Amino acid sequence: MKLIIVSGLSGSGKTIALDTLEDCGYYCIDNLPVKLLEDFINHVMLVDKKTYAKTAIGIDARNQSESLVNFSDNLKMIREKGIDCEIIFMEAEEATLLKRYSETRRKHPLTDYNIALKEALKIEKEMLTPVAKHASVMIDTSRTHYHQLRELIKDQVGERDFKHISLQFQSFGYKHGIPLDADFVFDARSLPNPYWIPDLRGLTGKDQPVVDFLKDHALVTEFYRDITDFLERWIPRFEAEGRSYLTIAIGCTGGQHRSVFLVDALARQFKSPVLNVIIRHRELH
Repeated sequence: MKLIIVSGLSGSGKTIALDTLEDCGYYCIDNLPVKLLEDFINHVMLVDKKTYAKTAIGIDARNQSESLVNFSDNLKMIREKGIDCEIIFMEAEEATLLKRYSETRRKHPLTDYNIALKEALKIEKEMLTPVAKHASVMIDTSRTHYHQLRELIKDQVGERDFKHISLQFQSFGYKHGIPLDADFVFDARSLPNPYWIPDLRGLTGKDQPVVDFLKDHALVTEFYRDITDFLERWIPRFEAEGRSYLTIAIGCTGGQHRSVFLVDALARQFKSPVLNVIIRHRELH
C-alpha cells in the first residue's frame, strides 16, 4: 500500500498537488487531523486495502501544534504497519506567498486580529518543521505556475515505480535566486558564456549553435565529467539509504545557456530503465 502525505506552507500549492494526485488514481483527503491518522490507517486503509491502495493525505498548519510536534511517532507507526509512506513538502519564498495572498485576498489559517500575515507565515514554517524534516521531496513553487506544478507532481509521483530513485535535473539563473528544493547545487558561472557572443545571446542551451559552442570548450567538458563522476559514485549510496528523490540544480547567471545545456546533457547521461529522470528549466518557463 502507498500513502503520500502532502504538506507545506499555505499558498504553496498543496491543493493543486492533491488534485493532481487524485487525477493519478489516489484517494485524497485534505486536512486530516494528525490525531486521527492512526484510526484512519487501522480502520479505513487496512480494512479496505483495494480502495485505499494509493492514498494521499494533506496535513498542514490547520492542525494543532502539539499534534505536529509528535509527527515522527505517527510516521514510525505508519511504516511499522507495512505501508510505504512518502512526504511531499511544498514551500515558496516569503515574498511570493505574500503576493499570492494579496492577489487572492484569502485569509491565512493562522492570521487573526493579533497576528499579521507576515508573522503567520513565520509561525507556520516553525510549526511544520517536524513534518519538513522527514520530507522525501521538497518542492519550491516560487516560480512555478499551475500547469507546471501539475506536471512536476505527475513526474515525481504520478506514474513511476516507487522502487527506484527519482532524479530531477534543474537549471536556474543565480540572478533569480537559488532553488529552495535542491539537494545539490553546482555553479556553472565560471564556464565560457555564450551570452557574450552576439549571435548566441538570444538563443538557449537547447539550440544547436549554443550546444556546439559549449561542446568546443574543454572547461565545459571537464565540469560535466566532474558532476557525472560525483553522481555516479553517490546516487547508489542515496538509493541504498532509501532516498526516493534527488534534485540536482545547475546554475549560471541567467539560467538560459550554460545551465540548460548541462542539465540536458546530464539527463541524457543518467536516463535509464532504473532511474526516473526529470528535467526542469526554471527560467525558460
